[in-house]
This record gives sequence, structure tokens and C-alpha cells, in this order.
Amino acid sequence: MTKLDACGLSCPEPVIMISQAMKSGDSEYEIKVDNRVSRENVTRYAEHQGYTVSVTESDREFTLKITK
Repeated sequence: MTKLDACGLSCPEPVIMISQAMKSGDSEYEIKVDNRVSRENVTRYAEHQGYTVSVTESDREFTLKITK
């Protein structure tokens, strides 16, 4: 599983990070973001790439688990 931390970054940076990570071909990724816009954009991008996304929220941070 590839883990990424995009806290403190605004879009499109988190989407770019997950896009680059997905080039590795892993079937599982985890990315942390700290705003709703990034959560929504990363989720939309991952689902468009054929992945399933589950989100958990803790202390105003969102952890997105992306699986294929």
C-alpha cells in the first residue's frame, strides 16, 4: 500500500500526487487531506480511474483508502 500525506496542500496538488502514485500500478493507496475540496476531487479522480474510495474523518483530517 502506498501512503501519501497531502495535508496543507490545496487542489490540484493532492490529485496530482495520487495520479503520480497510481502510475506504480498498486491496487491500494491511502492519502490524507485536510479539506473537503481535496477529499471530493481525489475521490472523483480515483473513482474515474476505476478505484473504490472509503473515507474516514478524524481531527479535521480525511483519510481516503483507495482500492481496486
